[in-house]
Amino acid sequence: MAHLRSSRTSRSRRLALTLPLGVVLAAAVGFAPGAATAAPLDSPGSVTARAGNADAPAAGKLAYVVNTRTDAKTIAAVKRAIAKADGTVVVTYAKIGVIVAHSANPDFGKQLRDVRGVQSAGATRTSPLTPATTTQEGAPTFLSKDKAEALRQRAAAGKGGAPAQEPLEADQWDLRSIGADKAAGINPGSKKVTVGVIDTGVDDTHPDLAPNFSASQSASCVGGKADTSPGAWRPATPEHYHGTHVAGEIAAARNNVGVAGVAPGVKVAGIKVADPVGQLFYAENVVCAFVFAADNGIEITNNSYYVDPWLYNCKDDPDQRAILDAVNRSQLYAQRKGTLNIASAGNSNHDLDADEIVDESSPNDSTPVERTIDPHQCLDVPTQLPGVVTVSATGVYGAKSYYSTYGNGVVDVAAPGGDRRYQKPTDTPSKDGGILSTMPGNQYAWLQGTSMASPHVAGVAALLKSTHPKAGPATLQRLLKAQADNPGCPTKPYDPDGDGKVDAVCKGDKNRNGFYGHGIVDALDAVKK
Repeated sequence: MAHLRSSRTSRSRRLALTLPLGVVLAAAVGFAPGAATAAPLDSPGSVTARAGNADAPAAGKLAYVVNTRTDAKTIAAVKRAIAKADGTVVVTYAKIGVIVAHSANPDFGKQLRDVRGVQSAGATRTSPLTPATTTQEGAPTFLSKDKAEALRQRAAAGKGGAPAQEPLEADQWDLRSIGADKAAGINPGSKKVTVGVIDTGVDDTHPDLAPNFSASQSASCVGGKADTSPGAWRPATPEHYHGTHVAGEIAAARNNVGVAGVAPGVKVAGIKVADPVGQLFYAENVVCAFVFAADNGIEITNNSYYVDPWLYNCKDDPDQRAILDAVNRSQLYAQRKGTLNIASAGNSNHDLDADEIVDESSPNDSTPVERTIDPHQCLDVPTQLPGVVTVSATGVYGAKSYYSTYGNGVVDVAAPGGDRRYQKPTDTPSKDGGILSTMPGNQYAWLQGTSMASPHVAGVAALLKSTHPKAGPATLQRLLKAQADNPGCPTKPYDPDGDGKVDAVCKGDKNRNGFYGHGIVDALDAVKK
């Protein structure tokens, strides 16, 4: 399943790539193979997958990223070498020196690494095409249609709170905790700002998303090649709900329909990268997404996943190094073009500043093998890449969520991601500690995870961009950190389950620490300062 940063603990963690990747990685970014196209939603309420994937590798073939110098002569020579090694070029990103190729030759990567001008090359998976990963923690809890309608009627009768509230907003403790409800009355965000949701697809037919959806900035990047045909960005099935939930957290409209987003006045775009079968997020797809976002004027991207099949990509492994190199080239390209990239830290409760971490989940597209890694040398992609904003999750009481990965000097900021075990609200209709947002088929559900924290930060960044339209990625990141509210490390040992065992250790001070980075984001400050 996709490595999303929501309620799934296995692959749902995002790790902050704050460490340098070395000379080669500092200059490169790339993608991989041919893509399956997600079918458009035939009607508001149904999601249907298109048949077939003409660009998918044939049985026995693997996808590769080949990272080269960017001059035309080198790229032409490497393409010839790919053909000679029994490979097929899927797409070439000449501006960043990344070539996506398919080959059934078991020595393809090794042969290409010996070619002059190739800086790294490797397979983006360990078995021929399989299932994606997000950072959600656990399964969704749906709001029944009857209950949603009752809440709408209650709000319409003036019993659901302040007149400015959306019908389901009483259950959105997360908006109130960062002042997003008050910020909307000052500046809901500019239509000139677009947040790109790089994820499992976005159901733009949802009535809370349709008013703010930008189809002209949306695409499917499954397979490594952008498909901008109508509906290509939509989820392959209703079960691929993650991207739709994320999009609602960012920019669900204040239209008296359901919920509200952190920045209900900005645009949101969908860039689908999840494999339609297993929902895996392969490197070639993510490379395509960053380049597409950069070339289509998207100011902010949200990345609530990690790149499959490795939770951590180690620089001393040639395949994993090539993944690091390719994705880093693409996200750096996006930064240079003015895009701020925001990513979830992950749901493994790992300390990304530890001396070592035990990774039991990689590779997730074949048979995982337990390994001990150094998170300073083996990076979670894209969250630990240079310049990417790494986000940890908090619950309704502002404490670190039990599942959230953390790390002093790695986490940049924190935001509500939910904690349905140990931090449950007492003043909401549902008493649910998760995050309520949009789902495919005009539905709503609660989810939790760093997958849910990252879009809150993306929404605040969009408000900052709306308030400071000339601010570039570096300035936006500085503003995010400056306006965050840092509670500091807890005064008592972190033991949310109360079993007497310390579950995580917070290092740092009130200016910056491993649990919150520079602090919990503040939407109200974003529009006032």
